[in-house]
Amino acid sequence: MRPIIEFCASNIGHGTQALKDKLELNPEYDVIEYGCLNNCGECYLRPFAMVNGEIIEADSPAELEEAIETAIKEQEAWDSLELD
Repeated sequence: MRPIIEFCASNIGHGTQALKDKLELNPEYDVIEYGCLNNCGECYLRPFAMVNGEIIEADSPAELEEAIETAIKEQEAWDSLELD
């Protein structure tokens, strides 16, 4: 299953636009931007995104990118265990 990475347009002020643009270039990801992800408490505090419905947050866009990659790898590991 291709990971779905969702970004909140209101979170762009934390530098997530460049990260969203970068991830959109990866053909293995589905990247979506919404006007609001109904997570206002996180939205105004730090960079965040949702990966397959799970909130991923970090202190910087670079750390968010690492956290997203980690979440995707963990999900892929779980998916491979379920197939066995």
